Amino acid sequence: MSDARYDMSKAQLPAIRITYCTQCQWLLRAGWMAQELLSTFGTDLGEVTLVPGTGGIFTISCNDVLVWDRKRDGGFPDAAKLKQLVRDVLDPDRDLGHADRKAKS
Repeated sequence: MSDARYDMSKAQLPAIRITYCTQCQWLLRAGWMAQELLSTFGTDLGEVTLVPGTGGIFTISCNDVLVWDRKRDGGFPDAAKLKQLVRDVLDPDRDLGHADRKAKS
């Protein structure tokens, strides 16, 4: 695949950015959350980027919309909650199956 074709096809797809604190050793948590999002949204995402930071930061944004901030929202989201937050930015009408049913229970 040529670089130009790759750039054109990925440019329109959503980007997820997970910024995590290296001092707190949250890389595995960030990686797990990235994996959960990739498993659910797959090729509907253009990229999932892990960004190392410091000072207790743990944020998740979707297309530059902040969907989770550890300090603002209190801790970390579970997988179902994170998928719902990302879905609400990307495609609010999308059914997440069991992740949605668990939240409604």
